[in-house]
This record gives sequence, structure tokens and C-alpha cells, in this order.
Amino acid sequence: MSLSFTQQYLAEAAEVIRRLDAQAIEKTVAVLADVRARGGRVFFLGVGGSAANCSHAVNDFRKLCGIEAYAPTDNVSELTARINDDGWAGVFAEWLKASRLRHEDALFIMSVGGGDLEKNVSPNLVEAIKLAKQVGAAVVGIVGRDGGYTARMADACVIVPTVTPAAITPHTEAFQAVVWHLMVSHPALKRQETKWEAVSKSVPK
Repeated sequence: MSLSFTQQYLAEAAEVIRRLDAQAIEKTVAVLADVRARGGRVFFLGVGGSAANCSHAVNDFRKLCGIEAYAPTDNVSELTARINDDGWAGVFAEWLKASRLRHEDALFIMSVGGGDLEKNVSPNLVEAIKLAKQVGAAVVGIVGRDGGYTARMADACVIVPTVTPAAITPHTEAFQAVVWHLMVSHPALKRQETKWEAVSKSVPK
């Protein structure tokens, strides 16, 4: 009997989880813990659905982990002004320059492809990573595919496995959320309990 689309999609999602590299996740957590220990900031960079994930992640890393974090895509006025005046490719790098990116800081890239100058895909991520390397800031990421500039240049990178080429984007963006929620729950990073779990503990059984 053939699987329905829903059954197939969920089976693929289960396979993505099975193939995720736990060591890569642990390495990324360690980098972020080091950034916090040295008083650095984490800048979350992404476009499209990944930009929305970055906004959510900023909240979690700030509130649950006590890490100073920002996403340039949260400021639509500055973002669109820079795109309009200076172009798309340099928008993140110029924003980071204005934020005085320094070697104590880190970039956290969320992207499907991770950036590719030759294909002109997310050149803004590439330019931001180049700037980070120039100043000595750390680079981590959660990306899809095994190529892309982020995967090649990051200090630690979690690659969402490609189970089926037809679902690279939805699986990557969905599992960005799975992985960063794992990270903010990790004992090496988590400092504050989430509200619902705290409330549940106080309810008499």
C-alpha cells in the first residue's frame, strides 16, 4: 500500500532526526557557551523563513540562556533603508559594522543553502561571514545541504540532512527550530526555566 503525502512527509522528518549529527550540535553549543563566557553577543542572520526563525531564536537565547542576541531583520526600517541605498549583498555586513562586530561575538546563520556567491544565492550571508572572519568573531549555523559558504567556513555547523531533494527547504527551516530549541534547553546554555514547565511543577498532583 502506498503512503499518503502526510505519511511520507512525517517518515522523512523522522529520518532527518535519525541522521542529525549530535556531535555537530554539541560543538555548536560549546562555541555559544564560550561566546557567553567572554561577554560576546550573538547575531542571528537569515532570510525568508529563516529570518522568522532568527527572530524567535533571539528571544529564546536572550530569555532562557542569558545571551545578548540580535537579528538585523527585526528592524525593518534599517534593513530596507540599507537595501535601498546600498544593495542587498552588503546589508548584513554593513549592519554588523554599525554594531561594531568584534572578536568576542558570534554570527549564527540560519539558511537553507548557506550562501553561494557563484550562484548569487544569499550573498549577504557570505559577506557577513567574511566580515566575521576578518574581526575574528565565531561563526555557527544551522543549514541545509552539505555545501554552501556557511558549512565550509563556520566554526561549528549543524547540517539538516537531505532525505528527499523535493523537501530541502521545508525540512531545513522546520529543523532549524528543532535544533535551536534543543540548544536553549541544553544544560550548558540554559539558565532560566521555561514558564510552562515551571508552572507545571507547582501544580499539585
